[in-house]
Formats: sequence, structure tokens, C-alpha cells
Amino acid sequence: MAASATATAGGRPGAMTAGSGSGARAGAEEKMDPRRLIAFFAMVVGMFMSILDIQIVSASLAEIQAGISAGSDEIGWVQTAYLIAEVIMIPLSGTLARIVSTRVLFACSAAGFTVASALAATATNIDQMIIYRALQGFIGGGMIPSVFAAAFTIFPPSKRNIVSPIIGLIATLAPTIGPTVGGYLSHAFSWHWLFLVNIPPGIVVAIVTWNYIDFDKPELSLIKKFDWWGLLSMGVFLGCLEYVLEEGNTNDWFSDGHILLGAVACVVAAVIFFYRVFTVDFPVVDLRAFSNRNFAFGSLFSFIMGIGLYGLTYLYPLYLGQIRHYDSLMIGETMFVSGVAMFCTAPIAGILSGKFDPRVLMVIGFASFSSGTYIMTNITTDWDFYELLVPQILRGFGMMMCMVPINNVALGTLPPDRIRGASGVFNLTRNLGGAVGLAAINTILTRRQDVHYAQLSEHVTWSNPEAMEQLKQIAGNYNAHGMDGATIAMKQLAGIVQRQASILSFADIFVLLTGLFGALIFCVLVIQKPKPVAPSAGGGH
Repeated sequence: MAASATATAGGRPGAMTAGSGSGARAGAEEKMDPRRLIAFFAMVVGMFMSILDIQIVSASLAEIQAGISAGSDEIGWVQTAYLIAEVIMIPLSGTLARIVSTRVLFACSAAGFTVASALAATATNIDQMIIYRALQGFIGGGMIPSVFAAAFTIFPPSKRNIVSPIIGLIATLAPTIGPTVGGYLSHAFSWHWLFLVNIPPGIVVAIVTWNYIDFDKPELSLIKKFDWWGLLSMGVFLGCLEYVLEEGNTNDWFSDGHILLGAVACVVAAVIFFYRVFTVDFPVVDLRAFSNRNFAFGSLFSFIMGIGLYGLTYLYPLYLGQIRHYDSLMIGETMFVSGVAMFCTAPIAGILSGKFDPRVLMVIGFASFSSGTYIMTNITTDWDFYELLVPQILRGFGMMMCMVPINNVALGTLPPDRIRGASGVFNLTRNLGGAVGLAAINTILTRRQDVHYAQLSEHVTWSNPEAMEQLKQIAGNYNAHGMDGATIAMKQLAGIVQRQASILSFADIFVLLTGLFGALIFCVLVIQKPKPVAPSAGGGH
């Protein structure tokens, strides 16, 4: 094939003359095999489905809970089971792609994800739903890193200003619009369609990728060297880490026996995992890419972008539901603004990434993101769609301006033989950032709310004339209707204080996020300007 021939011809630096040879190479690199383009865009659709399903249930958990008769303490596992399973699969996918080939891994992942989605729609109790969602997450996780790896191995450098915005858009847009899509489907049809919607595109993706992917060949001989102990320890390490982060705040962290046991298992498994990674010949995850400074900092940026991406996708619906009492459809319509901003910014980011130093774009993106969260530090109980409009636009614009150069900096300068393994680790950092961010946000919200409630309560006393006047007015309204106005007034006043404490705790989180993303602007100064990619990275293997 054309791309393969290009790669083969470019295998020996200096084999061509500097003049006509390099010109011929540039011309050859411009010609992309149409079959590979079709395969790549089918892979993008598969990745979109896999990432979308993380958040598609978030706005519809109440409907699912009623449909499968689950308890309020159980329904959160519909999302947690998916996340834990996906986090385990993402770093493993690079090794599996090397053993069985990208074609087999991706097509089987798409088919398995489709079947698991159909099963989830048939669930009649919480146990079945948890199993099917875990299958969805584990199998679907194999599709995400493969797209990043394909983008940086089969496309020549001249095409990456087009490809990078596409994968950056999907990676950020899918979780952002997840609540919107989920809210619409559960309102217009039923919660079953949150999963049934995956079946038609899943079948198409499985068929197309099986017939069109030809990026690499399987290395079945590596099965003999596969590190099963490394796989087991990685599964326990990442699974327990995700469990502790997801459930810790709800169960009061280490005062709960299960959380404590999970934390101990996580630490022990982590020690075993990292020992195996650095001592065996064929580790289950290749961490050598971290020796590249740009990859290391790109992964750090990806981790923190995960905090911002998943953290705000959680915070906005939480505010709109708890404070504004929006239903899932209204939340989805409000959240859609960030998605539109990302979609509109993607082509701009692609054009600019070809003309400017990526570090400049990252500074612009981080500054935009932190500006949006800074505006949110003034949030009140009255904020509605229009008050949230500018912060959401700044968030969507900043996210896309960051993600494209971060992807290029982290993966664009790695040699082709490391990209498959590195893309799994790179994507893992974003998901782990989201998990750590959500755990921290939940913990801080709970604790700061208690602090603010105590502080506000000190001012709502019998000696405060304003508080007494408000209490008297509320009580008078109910006394006029023959009700116990004093008791009702006390409850309402306590509710007002609780609501205000919640708002102040939200503002505290936005202050922290503003500082975090503001600090990233200075971190950009540490990374090196990316060097031109070696020609062999443009064609494939």
C-alpha cells in the first residue's frame, strides 16, 4: 500500500538525496490510502461511543434506578462499574494490539461493546446492570487508545493538524454532551435507549474496522512472554484505586472497612505492578515513554485536564439539579453550550496548531479555562442559563485549545514502536485525573459545606434582628392559614442557610480550579518545543 511503501522507503535516513528525494517523499506522504481513512473514521466513531457511555447515564440515574428497582446506595455503581473496568483495559490495550493486531482488537472490542450494550438494556436488577456495565467498560476501553495510536502512526505529519483536532474533539466532547444525550433519550423514549443507541453504529464499526484496518500485523509469539502477574496486579491496583476514589467520600474514607481494605490492596498491588513493569522482558504496560520529557509533561497536563473535564461535567449538573432543581433534560440543554463551543473551536485549534508553537496554544487554553472558572467563583443561587453561558463557552474553547497541542506534544514526538503502548498510558492519565478530581471535589464540597453552614449559623441567632425579622415574616404567612408558622419558619430558614452553604462550597471548588489551571500556564514554560517528527512516523509499520 502507498502508506506502507512510504514507511519502508523512509526506513533508512539518508537513503535519498536532500533535493529531489525529500520532495518525492513529501509527495508520497501526502497520498493517504482511502481504506485507511475509512478505517480511521470508523475507529473515531467507536471511540466516541466508548467515551460517551461514561457520562450518558449520569443525568438519568433516577430513571434507571426506578426501572431496575435499585437502592439509592446502589445506583451509583451503574457508572462506577463502567469506570473501573475501562481504567483497567485502557493501559492494557497497547499490549493486546501488539499481540493480536489493531484490527482484531478494535473489531472485537466494537462487537463486544455492542453486545454488552444490548445486554445492559435488558437488565432487570442492579446486579445484572453492574455486570453488563463492567463488560461495556472493559471491552469498550480497548477502542480509545487505538485511535490515538493510529492517528500518530498512519498519518503523515502534514495531516496531523486535521487529525489531532478530531480526536481531541471526540475525547472532550463525548463526556461533555453525555448528560445532554442521556437526558434527551431517557425523556423522549426510556432509559433502555441509553444503551440501545449503541447497537446500529456498533455493528457498522465492527464490520468496517474488521475489513479495512491493516495498520499492523499480529505478534502472536509474544503470548508466551505475556506477564500474567503484571496483568493481575495492574487490575487490582487500578480497580481498587478507582473504587477507593469513587466510594471514599460516600463511605467516610478510611473509617469504612471496605475502603480501608481496598486502599491496602491498591498499595500492595501497585508495588507488585511497578516491580514487574521494570523487571520483566515484556511488561503488560510499557512506561519507557516517560523518559521523554514532553510525554511526561503531556501526561501531567492530560491528568489535570481530566480533573477539569470530568470535574466540571459533574459540578454543573450538580448545581443545576440541587440548587436550581432542573430535570435531566434541562440540565442537558444547559450543558450543551460547552459542546457547541468545543465543536466550533476544533477547526480553529487545528489551523492554529500548524502556525504557532503548541506551547502558546496551551497557554491560551489554560488561561481561557481558568477565566471561566474564575467567573464561576461569584456563583449565587440565582444563576441560570445566561449567567452560565460565558463560563461554559470559555471552558469549551479552552478545552479544545489545550487538548490538540497536548496530544501533539505527548505523542507526536515518540518513535512509532512506542506509540501504541504510550497512547494507552496517556489516555489512562486523563481518566485517572477525572477519578482523582471527582473524589477531591466531592470531599471538599462536603467538608466546606459543613464549615460554611457552621459559620452562617452563627449569624442566624435570636440576637440578629435581620434573621428575626425574616423568621417573623415567614411565620406570619403560615399563621394566617392556621398552620404552625414558627416551626415551618425555622425549617425554611435552616434550608436557606444550607442552600447558601452549598453555594459557597461550589465557589470554593471554582477558586481551586482557577488556581490549578492558572499554575499550568507556568508549567508550560518547562516543556521543550516539540521537534519535527521523524519521517518514519508518517507511514505506519
